[in-house]
Amino acid sequence: MSAKKIKQHLARTVVIISAITAVLLIQPAFADESVSLNFVNADIASVIKTIGAHTGKTFIIDPRVTGTVNIISQTPVSKDIAYQILLSSLRVSGYAAIEERGVVKIVPEGDAKTSGTVIDRSTQISGDRIVTQVFTLQNESAVQLAQVLRPLVAPNNFIGAYPGSNVLVIADYASNVNRIAKIISSIDVPTSADLQLIKLQYASAVDVANLLKSLMPETNANPTNPGAPAKLSLGVEPRTNSLIVRAETPQIVARIKTLIAGLDIPTAAGGNIHVVYLRNAEAVKVAETLRGLIAGSSGSSAAAVAPSTLTTTPGTSTGGAPSPSPSSIQAYASTNSLVIVAPDHVYNSLRTVIDKLDARRAQVYVEALIVEVSASVASEFGIQWQDLSGLNRGGSQVIGGTNFGGTGTNIIGAAANISAVNSGLNIGIVRGRINIPGVGEVLNLGALARALEADQKGNVLSTPNILTLDNEEGKIVVGQNVPFVTGSFTQTANASTNPFQTIERKDIGLTLKVTPQVAEGGTVKLKAFLEVSSVVPTTTAVKSVDLITNKRSIENTVLVDDGQIVVIGGLIQDDTKNNESKVPLLGDIPFVGNLFKYQTKNRDKTNLMVFLRPYVLRDGKAANQLTGERYDYIRNEQGAVLRENESSLLPPTGGAQLPPAKVPGNK
Repeated sequence: MSAKKIKQHLARTVVIISAITAVLLIQPAFADESVSLNFVNADIASVIKTIGAHTGKTFIIDPRVTGTVNIISQTPVSKDIAYQILLSSLRVSGYAAIEERGVVKIVPEGDAKTSGTVIDRSTQISGDRIVTQVFTLQNESAVQLAQVLRPLVAPNNFIGAYPGSNVLVIADYASNVNRIAKIISSIDVPTSADLQLIKLQYASAVDVANLLKSLMPETNANPTNPGAPAKLSLGVEPRTNSLIVRAETPQIVARIKTLIAGLDIPTAAGGNIHVVYLRNAEAVKVAETLRGLIAGSSGSSAAAVAPSTLTTTPGTSTGGAPSPSPSSIQAYASTNSLVIVAPDHVYNSLRTVIDKLDARRAQVYVEALIVEVSASVASEFGIQWQDLSGLNRGGSQVIGGTNFGGTGTNIIGAAANISAVNSGLNIGIVRGRINIPGVGEVLNLGALARALEADQKGNVLSTPNILTLDNEEGKIVVGQNVPFVTGSFTQTANASTNPFQTIERKDIGLTLKVTPQVAEGGTVKLKAFLEVSSVVPTTTAVKSVDLITNKRSIENTVLVDDGQIVVIGGLIQDDTKNNESKVPLLGDIPFVGNLFKYQTKNRDKTNLMVFLRPYVLRDGKAANQLTGERYDYIRNEQGAVLRENESSLLPPTGGAQLPPAKVPGNK
């Protein structure tokens, strides 16, 4: 027999002797259900058989389960502990036990994860059994947490995440699953960044929020990372007088709760004096609104109280009726603030209303577009005859002729002043000069033919713009202030002359008045008034009492969406005038009658449309952007005109600073 075979035979003998020794050691203890375990290089199958005999469990051993184990117990152990010791020794050797329907299967550790018992958090299982448990996460991400916990699971066992339900599935030894469950419970908790509600009993949540924002630097954005959120955000829920806190760390939340606990204490029974500084609203108007609100809630008892002192706080009196406590609201216009004397619960209610009323009001930028397209066509044709030769002859003479039109077109005016003839084609026959008694010497104009055709087209475009506050009227006037005589007085001829006149001045030009009202849905209600007026030009020197003005005006109320164009009115006018003057009978003769006829034709066509477009500016950023665009536009227009004198240009937006003012006496 070779030395190798001898060694194998001796090792097998030692294993058999160890198993027999272990059985002999535990046999005397079966009566009291405790045993001392001493296995040294004992065969796994023999150890499982021995423990099975002691615990009464049935084992099924996978053929791949081989090897030896070492178990040493200094003191006797119960059968339950003996079974747990067996499972631990199997785990050390790379094997696992699966209990199923009263049978314990011993298999390699890698195969146990597919057959482990499924348990939940209410099931209490410990030891080295393979189990499977599902964890539903409430706050953390299952995918991210699975990556953190994966190193804590045995290499041959399983951990996975299902994002759809945000759950973790872990198949591992029961003791390790219990340990991981504690880790998950510590991690899967609401973070400090979650919203927390802190209800105040006495103090005003609005005042406390404003105080904390001014005192705690955590409410400000990080200057090194402007895009990152602030470490602390505060909100107010006015209906329940509560603060909504979102903090980055629990320490900040603890500080806030400590501060609130010191601030939220009751004041004196008669109330306290509070000063509220308004940022946007007018203190006088807000005070009137609050007085009316309290007077309405107080009922008839407030009718006998002065407007500035209101009875609102209930108490007790002799007959069990409410005992009033004085509450007053005063406005201090110099600092735009309110002075309120009221009990805590009344002041908290008023403070909530004040915070709502003191909101930033929107502004509305209104663009108006006035377009007038006009066309005028005029024609004039006529022939006039005149024979005045008989004026300077003796005896009976015959004179006569035709005379059509007014000044500048008739033949008599042309004979007296040839330079006064209107524009156009003028052809005349002159036979010297003739002396007219009472008039003087004039041209002896025998015939005058006139022909004129005029075509005029015009396009008037006005774009007035105005920026005004929501529900406030804005007005812009571009034009002249023209005097109109309304009356005069002159003394009698016997006294010294001292006349006087009364004059009324009126704006002539373009006037735009708008009152916008912004709705929450984004629509704008516009109450608009637009007037375009002008003085009719005249060729003669007239007094102001003789002035004639053209006037077009529109006044109405429209509803338009933010940034959309709406037409508020217009005028389409077509005026045609045909005049014909002729000599009776002679003017009706075909062809020849044109020599005794004078015709004028005029056609005036006017198209006038008015458009409005409002832009709602809800914050300072929108107003600054609009102002910057208009500023750059006018600066470019100015640069196109003043190219030679660059020093007269406006500075760039937010650019050059003005030089410091010179104070007398300073060098």
